[in-house]
Amino acid sequence: MPSQGTIGDRVRGLRLSRRMSQAQLAGPDLSDSYVSLIESGKRTPTPVVARLLAERLGCTTEFLLHGIEPRQRIDTELGLRHAELELYHGDPAVAAERFGEIVKAAGEDNAMLAAHARMGVARSLERQGHTGQAVEAFEGLRREAAAHPERLADLPLTIALCRCYELAGDRLRARDLGAQALLQVDKLGFAEGELAIDLALALVEAGSGLPYVTRVLDAVGLPETEDRGAEVTALWQASVTAAEGEDSALAVQLAEDALAAGRPARIAVSAARIATRWARLVAAEPENGDLDRANELAGAATHVFAGFPSERMEHARSLVVLGTVRLRCGDPQSAAEMADRALDLLVGVREPIAATAHMVLAEAALARSEDATRALRRARELLVGTPVSTAREAARAWRMLGDLWGQAGDLEQQAEAYRRALEAVGIRVNMPGSTTSAVLAR
Repeated sequence: MPSQGTIGDRVRGLRLSRRMSQAQLAGPDLSDSYVSLIESGKRTPTPVVARLLAERLGCTTEFLLHGIEPRQRIDTELGLRHAELELYHGDPAVAAERFGEIVKAAGEDNAMLAAHARMGVARSLERQGHTGQAVEAFEGLRREAAAHPERLADLPLTIALCRCYELAGDRLRARDLGAQALLQVDKLGFAEGELAIDLALALVEAGSGLPYVTRVLDAVGLPETEDRGAEVTALWQASVTAAEGEDSALAVQLAEDALAAGRPARIAVSAARIATRWARLVAAEPENGDLDRANELAGAATHVFAGFPSERMEHARSLVVLGTVRLRCGDPQSAAEMADRALDLLVGVREPIAATAHMVLAEAALARSEDATRALRRARELLVGTPVSTAREAARAWRMLGDLWGQAGDLEQQAEAYRRALEAVGIRVNMPGSTTSAVLAR
């Protein structure tokens, strides 16, 4: 049975395979010109007409509308749900394989299904940290969305690319895409829901579109929720068991229940990430921001992350940001406490955020006229021995360390930190500390 990509293609293919004319297919109920319009893609049959055509063509309405039989469709829906569960709550590499299997099964006969599965592959690549491959996949999907808007929406792809280019270190491209996404959102006028949260997170990471980010934070807030991971796992396993018993309909329902159970936590964690990064931006330029609001948001974010053991790194990052905000508020004692709490979470973990925590301790010590040398040395050790995800992040950390060495009065260490900051972005230098500092200040 043919299963070409559009309803019109399927109607024509089935009609020809049955050696029927358009007039014969139309019968007494339709006109042959209407059948011709359907076959050419200029008309879409209503549900009543689709059922009538399916009866005359000897196929199911489901096949005529979607190109696959009911059992195939429900099995495909189940495969998509299980792939999404792997993406959100399991192994993104396994998710990529499952989405890929659906792409192969759909082929060109079911273009919309294949496009959504390829979207899943791209998201899985991003989740695995394969940013370059994810960018390539998302760019291809965006071209497809431009040519076939009925298959994919452009906005989610623009947001995903904004996020990926920022991760890849191309902030100009990320900001351009963020601006394009904002134009679309302004026309639609929404600031709630998962798509709004995804956009706000991409924008705040790129340091742009902050008025919209604030709107989303005000609209969504930082909802209190519990970790329902055990419930998600139980429902997921029940879905797998139902599928093994060939009860596909029940398996799909259980998989949907599992995804729904995990949704509040995904929203809460994403909102907490937005709040953390917004507070970090305010702390970087306290004279232009609302420190009280930053303190409130960073504190709420730490509370959210504390409820999810799997978010240990984000919890530590939020504590460091909160400590930085407290420093800007003139409370070095509380800042040091936040940094210590972050380091307790980072025992045995070598991550750049640990170096930043030690720098918060150093700045707090300097604010209290205490010796900051030990904390600064530990921060330096961590920066030297820990890979940093982007050159910009490395340069920012070394620059911060150089500033603190300068406040501590060690000009030699300050110059060395500034030199490393420049080298992180590809500038080789061999100059006195004062000149290096001047270059960085430009």
